[in-house]
Parts: sequence; structure tokens; C-alpha cells
Amino acid sequence: MKLPKRIFSFLVLVGLVVSALAEVPFNGLVLDREMKPKKGVKVYVKDPKRYASTDKKGRFGLTDVQPDDTLHLVVSKKETLLIPVDGRRGIRIVLAGSGSAQAENDEEIANTGYGYVKRREFTGVSSGISGDRLRATGARDVIGALKGLVPGLAVTNGSGGQEVTIRGKHSLMLSNEPLYVVDGVTVPSLNFVSIYDVDHVEVIKDASIYGSRGANGAIVVTTKTAAAKK
Repeated sequence: MKLPKRIFSFLVLVGLVVSALAEVPFNGLVLDREMKPKKGVKVYVKDPKRYASTDKKGRFGLTDVQPDDTLHLVVSKKETLLIPVDGRRGIRIVLAGSGSAQAENDEEIANTGYGYVKRREFTGVSSGISGDRLRATGARDVIGALKGLVPGLAVTNGSGGQEVTIRGKHSLMLSNEPLYVVDGVTVPSLNFVSIYDVDHVEVIKDASIYGSRGANGAIVVTTKTAAAKK
């Protein structure tokens, strides 16, 4: 059955509008009670495996956040706060302690556009992946599991051994390997990390938060031991 041209055009327009809304960035800032940036707060909407994490300036960015959604802020292992979006596109959150927080609209943050998203969102350009999901792939090592889960991550075997890239090869003379970080410590590789000890992994393609060391992106591993201490 062929749809009338007018109806077809209307449906296409609706689809484009919905698609555009899904791509609108949602930027946020998290501060403590002393109005200082709160680093390391995990923020998600529905799926805890698709999240952003605040950087050292307290910033985070997400996409596909709807006006009636609720933000989940994982402040610590025992404290998760629920913050209604209430139609806001940019939000400033001040943690007041005792499981409470104050949230207000912030036009300046909203107007940052994709700036926060590109830095911190672990969906699309970056990925936040739980250890359980890694182990479910059947792979025996972390890199092998990530290869099938992270778009753009490539593993090649050359004369110098295994080479991992997450941003492609853009240098002929210098290394294209990402920065490896395990429990906050920079390491030369992930060969010594058992996949069974991993709590979660963050693959960051835009790892400018690590300065020049993050030029090729970063693979950040948190083990179960470190997660338990946190």
C-alpha cells in the first residue's frame, strides 16, 4: 500500500524532529557543599552501563536525555541521588549532604553545546563497560573482550607485537597506542590484568583530560579491589 505524498512527507518530518531531539546535548555541573567541583560522580538516566562521569571540574555531558527523565547520580557506593530533569537542557547540581542535593537550570552550561559530551560521555565516542559484560564475551583478556564491544577499537599484530588503537593510525613515526590506566596508575599494557578482576572499563577516545599522554585516547580499568575501596 502506497502512502499519499503529504502523509509520507509528514512522517519523514516527524522522524527527523525526533532524531534531532535525541542528539541534543545535555550538559551538567556537579559541586559539593563548599561549591567546589565534585570529580568522579557517575551520571546516567536509565541504563547504568551507559553513563557519564564528572571530570576534575565537575562537568559531565549526555545525549538522548528527555525533558521528563530522571538523572541518577552515583556519588558513592552507598549513595545514589535522583534528580528530575524537569525540561532543563543544562543543570547545576550542588550536593548538600545527607543524601540531598539542589538543582537549578543553567543557561550558560546549556549553551556549551557538545563540549561536555565530547569530554565525558561514555556512549558513542567513548564506552563505559562493566566487568560482567566483558566476561560475557567469552574472551580471556581485557583487550580481546573490548575489541568486540567498542566501535573503532582495532588490534593488529606486527613485528613489534600487538598494537591497539582506538582513534586510528594518525602517526607513522610515533606510537598510536592509547594510554592505559589501572586503578589510577599509568601502566605500559593491560597484559597483567585478569579479566576476572575487572569491575569496569572506560574507553575514552577524547582523553584530553590526561594532557598530551591522552592524545591517542585512553583505556581506564578499575579493578574490583579498587571499586570496593571506593
